[in-house]
Amino acid sequence: MRFRHVRFGYESNRVILDDVDFTIAAGTTTAVVGHSGSGKSTLARLLFRFYDVGDGAIQIDGQDIRSITQESLRRSIGIVPQDTVLFNDSIFYNIAYGRPDATHDEVIAAARAAQIDGFISELPQGYDTPVGERGLKLSGGEKQRVAIARTLLKNPSILVFDEATSALDSRTEQAIQAELMRLAQNRTTLLIAHRLSTVVHADQILVMDRGRIVERGTHAELMRAGGRYAEMWEIQARSAAKGETVADELAIDVGDATQDA
Repeated sequence: MRFRHVRFGYESNRVILDDVDFTIAAGTTTAVVGHSGSGKSTLARLLFRFYDVGDGAIQIDGQDIRSITQESLRRSIGIVPQDTVLFNDSIFYNIAYGRPDATHDEVIAAARAAQIDGFISELPQGYDTPVGERGLKLSGGEKQRVAIARTLLKNPSILVFDEATSALDSRTEQAIQAELMRLAQNRTTLLIAHRLSTVVHADQILVMDRGRIVERGTHAELMRAGGRYAEMWEIQARSAAKGETVADELAIDVGDATQDA
């Protein structure tokens, strides 16, 4: 997958992405980090073609995504977002939404792979348990596991994790992060994050600022460089030591999509 010199703005006089150029090799993970408003969540919106690029192109297997239908494009992409959208229906229905033609056994297998089957099996109504409006009857971690099961069932070739664990407590985040790493194995993955601890194993990390890529490399390479990424890491480490949130010191908005807009 390639973002080729992409330039984009929601308004003609406000540039959000400026000459963004990078490649995600098949089967690898690229992470994008940066302060709120840096444009990182806009990358996911463009990939899904909620908007089309102003200049440049986004290519999958060398093909400009504007030349294929949105339905075909989105069929090949799975996303685990920060705020999982759940319907006021059963847990089974919400997992099966990832692939409506899936069999009952396939839905159960996806739930097991996402490590939520045990929790569901203990509920009085099991998989028929209603989740409530927007999933209000489930905890944040449970909703995220439903999202993971849904994505596993879809079995896409491209994965997007858009701030997928930022709203969770540290213990739940660690458990979910381990599942996300298993899900990403051997898949082309775009990981958008504000907590740098979640991106250290990425094959490539892009640091964005004001719509441009200002640094790129592995975690070890960026730490050795002593630049923007290393500075962000030190700030987050101090915040963790003092029991503060990342947003307290970095002003990183866990709802980055709102800021990007």
